[in-house]
Amino acid sequence: METIKQSDFQSFAEFYPYYLQEHGHPVCRRLHFVGTSCVIALLAWVVFTGTLWALWLLPVVGYGFAWVGHFFFEKNRPATFKHPWYSLAGDFVMYKDILLRRIDW
Repeated sequence: METIKQSDFQSFAEFYPYYLQEHGHPVCRRLHFVGTSCVIALLAWVVFTGTLWALWLLPVVGYGFAWVGHFFFEKNRPATFKHPWYSLAGDFVMYKDILLRRIDW
């Protein structure tokens, strides 16, 4: 399989294969999944309790798990630094793909 290089992507459809390539280690994917699950749970808690001060925890929780996966398991630099919006979308699309078993857990 040819390695996709990080460049200026024209669309999310172009970016997503690169995103998946950067998440090849199963522990990294699992950490992303756990982090995204925590983000969803925290957001639901904020909505149902009205505890708005906890919104600042969303990026800490989400990126905390993800960055551990990148720095210690993938040994690469998270795409968030160059492509923050595509990366955020990639987190949720990969989450969905793991739930639907399109991507290995």
